[in-house]
Amino acid sequence: MVFINKQVKLSPKDNWRLTIAATVLACSLCSCAVSHKTIVPPAQVLTARDATESDLLAQYNKFARSVQTVNVAVEMTPSAGSAYTGVIEQYHEVEGFILAMRPADIRVIGQAPVISKNIFDMASDGTTFEIFIPSKNKFVMGPANLQRVAAKPIENLRPQHLVEALLPPEIASGAAVLFEEWDEGNTRFYILTSLASAVDSSPAGSSAEPAHLEIARKIWFDRADLTLARLQSYGPGGRLDSDVHFAGWHDTGGGISYPTDIHINRPHDGYQIGIHIKRLTLNTPITADHFTVKQPPGAEIVRVADNAGSPAPKGPSQ
Repeated sequence: MVFINKQVKLSPKDNWRLTIAATVLACSLCSCAVSHKTIVPPAQVLTARDATESDLLAQYNKFARSVQTVNVAVEMTPSAGSAYTGVIEQYHEVEGFILAMRPADIRVIGQAPVISKNIFDMASDGTTFEIFIPSKNKFVMGPANLQRVAAKPIENLRPQHLVEALLPPEIASGAAVLFEEWDEGNTRFYILTSLASAVDSSPAGSSAEPAHLEIARKIWFDRADLTLARLQSYGPGGRLDSDVHFAGWHDTGGGISYPTDIHINRPHDGYQIGIHIKRLTLNTPITADHFTVKQPPGAEIVRVADNAGSPAPKGPSQ
């Protein structure tokens, strides 16, 4: 095999052309590497704080135990539907009041802005719910665990859906909990995943035995300040029942912080509701009669179907 080494002598004009081409190529490569560079002011640079699983679990449970009752004046912004249904409906902002008390009592009154006229009044004790709709003169009642899906998603709104967002439940001592880090966009999180035993359905007459562990809740903490950022609650089979986001945490006094903005997404119920808190009072005694909606004389009573899908009988007003 013979190699021929042939030298080519370039003219000054050819050298100038090669120099220009190399310069253009170098500039092109530099422009591809960095298209835009932004210098963030030092005061705005976030630092991801560190915490352990036990630290965050103790912090969360301390908050859950410290808030026993909530009395708030709010602005509520409901919406229904999603990209999966093909229709998204945005409703008018509603002003109102919410009372909540552990473990499961809640009262929600929605009013039209400016005129302060009641649009709805609803309550639940965790077992049953009651809703009075003045414009239709209807008094609706039914079981709190009702699974029936209404034709209009916004009609799936139940008072008990708001309880867990306002009064996040404590994680029981000894519960199985997983711990992880998570990055989403420019934000870093810690996540505590609480697990619960799932029980298989057994034929009548036989006993049910724990089959496996399922996700009960995911608790997200923003690593910028370790505040509670998100709370996801799951049903059987990994079904995401509720996805709640928290923002605007502030000190209410006595070492208790509480969010100003709460956004609730109920994916299987097909609706979302944003809650902006205008006035907040925590841990004041609330008597049981505040969690009962009085049935107005002459109102039509509507008893909604149970989980078995039985008809919804209508009774005379009482």
